[in-house]
Amino acid sequence: MTTLVIKPRRGRPPKVARENYDTRAELIRSGVEHLTEFGFSSSGIEPILKKVGVPKGSFYHYFASKEAFGETVIAHYDGYFSGKLDMHLLNTDYSPLTRLQKFVDDAVQGMTRHDFKRGCLVGNLSQEVDALPSGFRTLLTAIFVSWQQRVRTCLIEAQACGEVAHNADCTQVAEFFWIGWEGAVSRAKLVENAEPLRLFIQYFLQTLPK
Repeated sequence: MTTLVIKPRRGRPPKVARENYDTRAELIRSGVEHLTEFGFSSSGIEPILKKVGVPKGSFYHYFASKEAFGETVIAHYDGYFSGKLDMHLLNTDYSPLTRLQKFVDDAVQGMTRHDFKRGCLVGNLSQEVDALPSGFRTLLTAIFVSWQQRVRTCLIEAQACGEVAHNADCTQVAEFFWIGWEGAVSRAKLVENAEPLRLFIQYFLQTLPK
């Protein structure tokens, strides 16, 4: 008796699986946009679902809870933003401090493009951390540490080429950069213009130990 062996079909994945993936990705993208503008604790998921065209009852097919959704959105934003930092801070076509300036210039363009309605998702959520799920504090702190490490590496390169004094504490300076930068981003949203961002980077660079 001959046994019929059915080989797996090659080619595109099943349509349903692909649609599920695309819908989940769209929910994450919509979540980044919405939470960056309106925050997490006061936001329901309805506006996000409506924008993507997903019924509320279907949300839990993609995410176990609103908290799990928030964690996924934060991780997605971190990946995007870390990539942007690396694009500028690892660009050896420019001196290290010029790379920092290029990062700020890019951020100015981004905030201007969105009419200063959006800022930094991680910074925004940090301001409402007491109202967030407890695990978010650890997650947000770890992200800031990662971003600070990138700036620290850039500052160490600046030391090596004489742009920053050799006795400067690059760890502390990098932390100071992010404390000041997040404040500048919040002020730019408040006044709806880029002047706080430009003012911050101007004085940050001027006050670096030479």
